[in-house]
Amino acid sequence: MKLSTKGRYAVMALVDLATHSNGQPIALADVADRQEISLSYLEQLFGRLRRGQLVNSVRGPGGGYLLARESSEIRVADVIMAVDETIKATRCTPGSPSGCHGRQQRCLTHDLWEELGNQIYLFLSSVSLEDVVDRKVLGASGMLYAMGRDQQMVAGE
Repeated sequence: MKLSTKGRYAVMALVDLATHSNGQPIALADVADRQEISLSYLEQLFGRLRRGQLVNSVRGPGGGYLLARESSEIRVADVIMAVDETIKATRCTPGSPSGCHGRQQRCLTHDLWEELGNQIYLFLSSVSLEDVVDRKVLGASGMLYAMGRDQQMVAGE
């Protein structure tokens, strides 16, 4: 799957906006500090997010960025796609009739990895920024974390 720092950092930054803005513009320098992301990298990402109509910029003193829509209306998949990330698990080019082998054939596991990419996209399309802010995305990983924390408490750690 190709999900690089571009997609992850864009999601982190927009969740930060959703958490801290309270209807007021947030300076990218503040987001960069809180999320420990390079300011110049965030500037590049926010140019793409603005073109993708996910954020609005406010110029001047007290300016910065705001979400273009409510956090409940912005899906994680939209953020990733806005920064030109692809969500795929195969080596093949999406939509290409040629395969991932040099002989223009699909590998034996192509359908497996393609379906995994589809499932990841469906999951990320079902999660809003608000869901992330409200910690509604814990699922099994959250239960494992909670179980581990409970075991630490019992052990006296």
